[in-house]
Parts: sequence; C-alpha cells; structure tokens
Amino acid sequence: MTSAVDDSGVSDGGLDAPEAVSALLRAAGEPARLTILQHLFEGPHRVRDLVEHLGLAQSTVSAHVACLRECGLVEARPVGRAVEYRLAHPDLVRGLLDATLRLLDATGFAVLECASVPAARAVR
Repeated sequence: MTSAVDDSGVSDGGLDAPEAVSALLRAAGEPARLTILQHLFEGPHRVRDLVEHLGLAQSTVSAHVACLRECGLVEARPVGRAVEYRLAHPDLVRGLLDATLRLLDATGFAVLECASVPAARAVR
C-alpha cells in the first residue's frame, strides 16, 4: 500500500492507501503531538525541554514522542546521556501544516462545527 509517483515526481496523494493517510493525520493531528511538532521546528529538543514547553507529564510527552518517532515524523540523536529529537522531514511536515491551514481557510473552518468530528483537547 504505497502511493504512486509518476515520472514528474508527483504523487497520487496516497489515495490508494486511505488507512495509512488516516493514520498519519491522526498521529500528527493529536493536539499534544501537533504542539510537539511545532516546537521541533525551532530545533532539536529533549523530552525534558518539551515537558517544560507543554506542561505535561514526562511520561505523557515521552509516549507522544515515541508515537511520532514510530510514525517516522521524528528522529532521535543521542547527545551525551540525553536524547534529542528533531523532525525527520521538516519541509514535508511544514508543507502538511501549511496545506492544512489553507484548507481550513478555504472551508471557513467548517470542521469545527462538524458533529461527527470530536472536539480537540487544547494543549496549554
């Protein structure tokens, strides 16, 4: 289940893999994970740094980082006794977030009124 890429390097958008697209959007779209991704645009962070930024428990942040890493969105690099996390594909993640904001603008943020979509929990 991979998306097709034509000779010009343009993908079909993964339309042959709706489960994978849905899973990626759920992984990146969870509010705490989305906030972590946004912080990683500033540069590498340790879990400890992210805990300070998000105000969440260390175990919670670690679990979110592990999910993002397992999904291929974040990569780890040992630095002494600590581990720094960074975006694995910053340009692609930025493109995804930018496209999402453009789509929200184009739809007038209608998703916020959709009864079938649960409301997101805010991260401080």
